[in-house]
Amino acid sequence: MAERGLCSRREADGYIEQGLVFVDGERITTLGTRAAPDAVITLDTGARAQQAKRVTILLHKPMGYVSGQAEDGYTPAAALISATSQVPDDKQRFHPAFMRGLAPAGRLDIDSTGLLVLTQDGRIARLLIGDESEIEKEYLVRVAGTLSAQGLKLLNHGLSLDGKPLRPAKVSWANEDQLRFVLREGKKRQIRRMCELVGLRVNGLKRVRIGRIPLGDLPVGQWRLLRENEKF
Repeated sequence: MAERGLCSRREADGYIEQGLVFVDGERITTLGTRAAPDAVITLDTGARAQQAKRVTILLHKPMGYVSGQAEDGYTPAAALISATSQVPDDKQRFHPAFMRGLAPAGRLDIDSTGLLVLTQDGRIARLLIGDESEIEKEYLVRVAGTLSAQGLKLLNHGLSLDGKPLRPAKVSWANEDQLRFVLREGKKRQIRRMCELVGLRVNGLKRVRIGRIPLGDLPVGQWRLLRENEKF
């Protein structure tokens, strides 16, 4: 079910226990039930109704906030989600239920800013941070130091972190002191570490796009809901 994008693995367990899953038209209530590769798997209307109520939030994270749980005295980005920080043109207004099960779909370092996605929807979390995710993340990175042509080539492909080769990236100059990075993975402090390997120091990092969703003019510290017509 997770591989087909119907829901997350955890959600699948819950739906099966509630009797909200059908395999080839047969209601399944036993966890671990096997299904043929070509089986037709569908969700009951009750499961789809639950999914429709789940929200996904786009936040312009400021520096000084951690993406996930509070750590070392730093405040989690989710603490910024409130009625007063929501952009005024959202049709659906903040409700405390938005915070139930809300989790970041990806990381953004404490000293970085830009677009952070928080979601209640396991399908979106899997799409953005699953092992097979191909969703692009775009960053503007202010750097200091000298970058050779070979160094730029290595940033695009050829570097390794933690003993593992990185996926090919798209790295180019945005202006005289900023690089544009487009990645399809998100290792911890990846861009900063990549830059260190080619002799650069990162002075500023901002995520400006995830998939087809740009940061746009969302003000720092404010958030909005992902709209029905928006897809990553």
